[in-house]
Amino acid sequence: MGHPPFAVTVDLVVLTLTGDELCALVVRRGVAPYLGEWALPGGFVREDEDLADAARRELAEETGLAPGTVHIEQLAGYGAPGRDPRMRVVTIAYLALAPDLPVPRAGTDAAEARWAPVRLLTSERLAFDHDRILADGLERARAKLEYTPLATAFCAPEFTVAELRRVYELVWNTRLDPRNFHRKVTGAEGLLEPTGRTTTRDGGRPAQLYRRGKAELLYPPMLRG
Repeated sequence: MGHPPFAVTVDLVVLTLTGDELCALVVRRGVAPYLGEWALPGGFVREDEDLADAARRELAEETGLAPGTVHIEQLAGYGAPGRDPRMRVVTIAYLALAPDLPVPRAGTDAAEARWAPVRLLTSERLAFDHDRILADGLERARAKLEYTPLATAFCAPEFTVAELRRVYELVWNTRLDPRNFHRKVTGAEGLLEPTGRTTTRDGGRPAQLYRRGKAELLYPPMLRG
């Protein structure tokens, strides 16, 4: 008895901060199915390719970023029958975060690629089940900001407390009290390491520059309101 056609793909929820917006990378499909519709970037896993390698390859093809310059982690698997009209396709989704990513370039099967504000995408219908994957990726990012240093993945290697607060505010879509935030993040064990340098790029008085510390978990956690 033969097996029905079956394939494995990877899809990417790629998040960055552009101006005052949390944005996700989307591509306009240049081939069927869902020709002309917006989707998350991704593609088929090659026969000799590890899942994580496939995700990094797709990310590099869409953004031009070299492996190791972006935080990337496996999100979840999606395999509902009928999610892809071509055949039975199981996709493994990955979440990628980076600061100020460049203008994306469309991959081989995409007609266009762009950064789209998350606030707009969450009310639109994406191809396949990508709206669900995007929602899951957003919640993963928002939740992990509470108990890990993941917010620093959106920052340059050296950053100010105000720049870090901007990450929390845009990802959580809320406003945070500057003084309370400063007290919490500087008091979280191992979250920040002072560089000994200052900058005026935030405007106003010189602000201390920090880099990510060695902590893998935040204590106490940074809880959403």
